[in-house]
Amino acid sequence: MSITAERKDVLIKEYGTKDGDTGSPEVQVAILSERISNLTEHLKTHKKDFHSRRGLLMMVGQRRRLLDYVKRKEVKRYDDLIKRLGLRR
Repeated sequence: MSITAERKDVLIKEYGTKDGDTGSPEVQVAILSERISNLTEHLKTHKKDFHSRRGLLMMVGQRRRLLDYVKRKEVKRYDDLIKRLGLRR
């Protein structure tokens, strides 16, 4: 369900705005998206795992708030980010 440290490092390098950037909204959204996709796969096989489902919904809400923040600050960054991640909005 969780992501490995190696995968997290790859996401940080790919979406970071500068070297060692771990806190920018782009990196946070990319990590959350990875965790959401992993948890979604888990829930396909474990349909009654309601505790994990609640965690998934909380992560989706956090990602939505971060995306709204990026959109409010700079629309071009938002458009680029959702295109790179393949999100619908």
